[in-house]
Amino acid sequence: MPVITNARAYLVDLEVETVRTDAVQSFLKQETIFVEITTDDGLTGTGYSYTIGTGGLAVLAMLREHLLAQLTGLDAELIEANWMTLFASTRATTTGAITSLALAAVDTALWDLKALRASAPLWKVAGGYRREVPLYDTEGGWLHLSTDEIVAGALASQAAGWAGLKIKVGSPHLVDDVERLAAVRAAVGDRMHIMVDANQSMTGAEAIRRAKAFEPFDLFWFEEPLPADDVAGHSRLAEATSIPVAVGESMYSVAQFREYLQRGAAGIVQVDVARIGGITPWLKVAHLAESFNVAVCPHFLMELHVSLTAAVPNGRYVEHIPQLRAITTAEMTIADGHALAPDVPGLGIAWNRDAIDDRVVA
Repeated sequence: MPVITNARAYLVDLEVETVRTDAVQSFLKQETIFVEITTDDGLTGTGYSYTIGTGGLAVLAMLREHLLAQLTGLDAELIEANWMTLFASTRATTTGAITSLALAAVDTALWDLKALRASAPLWKVAGGYRREVPLYDTEGGWLHLSTDEIVAGALASQAAGWAGLKIKVGSPHLVDDVERLAAVRAAVGDRMHIMVDANQSMTGAEAIRRAKAFEPFDLFWFEEPLPADDVAGHSRLAEATSIPVAVGESMYSVAQFREYLQRGAAGIVQVDVARIGGITPWLKVAHLAESFNVAVCPHFLMELHVSLTAAVPNGRYVEHIPQLRAITTAEMTIADGHALAPDVPGLGIAWNRDAIDDRVVA
């Protein structure tokens, strides 16, 4: 068995590639938490997690002060057992963001090792459904952009062959959201998917009001209209609108997704591998969603999510938000409007170690 001999963690601050704003916040920077795990057969797996500006040091402290020391001597191939061992040792802080983000950095490193040892790409090791996954664009739809800028971005995405695009909503006045959606739909026609994202900014009543106003634009989904812990509110919204309700980026346990699915409150599942605690629980959520006949369209982390979305039969879309180009030597491959999962062993992310070293802050 491959025995874990060493595990280390460090924090990298990564600048945002473009200005990003939504109804509640701005994307300040990506605090990227790396974990490297080495085994006695000489392999090293690299995993990572992230925050969008705060909490990175807390995640790093959880790893350094509590989790990493438990890994030495464990069998690296027993991924389920290792995940549960670490999870069980953090009962006082679960379910929550800090623990899940820390577990994700460890778990993705173990899956990197698993795929490296198998000499196979992650998308095959994790299931192997198909290699190509449709892309949708988020970068052209931020809330601070003008209507003309959003229309130009939408037309550029369409010209690139992408099947969908996402627009941020939650402007102080409903008429402004409607104006933007009407302009984009008129520009791209009826065959391009348009998604909207409110970033948990609305009350239940306001979300129902806006959904009614949005319905004429044939939206593909209405994302995070309410706070993530308002399951009942999402259920009422789902009953009140024909637009599928998308949730998941702000949920941190498999049980939360089960509750949403059982109550019909999620029409699209957007599970985030970092926030759910790694690839191990990500796959459980994806298969759970499949049992409810619900598609998976994960949040952010396109360089990793492309492989996971390709691994499962209900993987529907990958979100295009490039954020690792400053610390990688190769980009995600895009062809004919689709993202192609890397076909090299491991996670398939070509890390630029020198660039990472230059950005280490802790």
